[in-house]
Amino acid sequence: MSAHADTESTDVGVTTGFLARKLGVSPTTLRSWDRRYGLGPAVRPDGRHRRWSHGDVEMVQEMCRLTASGVPPAEAARAAKEHARTADTAAPGPTPGPAPTAAPAPADEHSPAARARAAVSATAQVSHSGTGLPLGDVRQECRGLARAAVRLDAAAVQRQLTAVLEAYGPAVAWEEVMMPTLRAVGRKWETSGDRYVEVEHLLSWHIAATLRHSYVRASSSAARPDSSPVLLACLPGEQHTLPIEALTAVLAERGVPALMLGGAVPAEALLASVRRTGPSAVVLWSQSRSTASLALARHVAATRWGMRGARTRSAVLLCGPGWGRSGEAGLLRPTGLRDALRMLPAR
Repeated sequence: MSAHADTESTDVGVTTGFLARKLGVSPTTLRSWDRRYGLGPAVRPDGRHRRWSHGDVEMVQEMCRLTASGVPPAEAARAAKEHARTADTAAPGPTPGPAPTAAPAPADEHSPAARARAAVSATAQVSHSGTGLPLGDVRQECRGLARAAVRLDAAAVQRQLTAVLEAYGPAVAWEEVMMPTLRAVGRKWETSGDRYVEVEHLLSWHIAATLRHSYVRASSSAARPDSSPVLLACLPGEQHTLPIEALTAVLAERGVPALMLGGAVPAEALLASVRRTGPSAVVLWSQSRSTASLALARHVAATRWGMRGARTRSAVLLCGPGWGRSGEAGLLRPTGLRDALRMLPAR
């Protein structure tokens, strides 16, 4: 971000309000970082609104980047200030232009920047995210993802999700990072009115985009077109597709062909798809009891397909909390993604 990019900027820097809008944080957050960690303007003109110089802007951008990566705020602040000092030594004097995307390599393994990067690579810690979200005992990556989502920093959310998916694969990414963060946002939404609805929508959209990209990338080369697909669908009236999108991405990664019908599939369309495609298994998702239909599930399980004299049925998996805990004869009831993978027929 250039210090000369807006009419609010002058030769002495930009205002707090302008910087907050550009970074996607609130002015209160910037003032809090200044008060707690000393991440404020280096020059404060007397009797005037404080202005953030180009170096100040780069320092706060580095703070945003590190916290979005899951680094604890205090540790990120130390690394951001070191980054600013290093930049000043390497190139004294402000030079308008985009901020670097990564901090310079630390001088030694005990520097604040090195400790910050080590914190990002931690696999699991108790989360005190600083977002107000009830994360609990989760992977380190959940903290950065939660911070970026609460700030409505779409670019940081997407970077985090892409990195997690590439590092762990879709199964672990969904169960240990994406889903816990979504649940925390949902719990916060339920207890604070509608304050976090926009956060949940942003996070859900980017998770869906990431899972679909993973599916497209994997299915283009891995799936066997001659195999019977696994058919996945939400029951009529059910719009929550993310859990079966995660399962679809995992199947593609494993080379299993999947036929994803999405949300709120009409009963007639679901049954017609079973007869037309002859799936090895049908995964039916229900988020709430109001959408769960055992009658439809039984109908799917009873539907036969194939050539006359060799007709067969599909295995039917009832997935989601809407089905309750009780089982049903002839229908499989997995408890989660990994359990569903174990129940699906081998290719």
